[in-house]
Amino acid sequence: MDHHLLHHGTFPTEVHASLSPQSYASYLVWKDLGGGFARPLVLPLGLYITQLVLNWIILLLFFGAHNLGLTLCHLLLLYGLVLGMALSWHSINGLAVLLLLPYLAWLTLTTSLAYRLWMDNSSSEPQLSSQAQLQSMGEKID
Repeated sequence: MDHHLLHHGTFPTEVHASLSPQSYASYLVWKDLGGGFARPLVLPLGLYITQLVLNWIILLLFFGAHNLGLTLCHLLLLYGLVLGMALSWHSINGLAVLLLLPYLAWLTLTTSLAYRLWMDNSSSEPQLSSQAQLQSMGEKID
């Protein structure tokens, strides 16, 4: 496993591949609810905006602060927000919900990876940086 995987394009590519359909899905919901800033848009698009903000916080926690436990908690919260968003969008636009599936797949993978890294480093040793963890995982595989 290449320990530079996240810095060489895989991570940004996957983020764009999963967030682009989500952005279009939010447009479909916005359009089907009449556009503008009407009251019916508050919950479905409020959940969308909240999970976008939480998504960026997770990036800062994982890549900046290297706090795996807090990152995992935020990922679980994000997963719940996206599921709630899908439930609130279901009655508005079915296609919008289907467009969330790549993002949910990405969250599943990311949460699984964060959990594995957290479990591997939950001993009494100090936490390693995410870069060092990825490198050590690559050495174990080789």
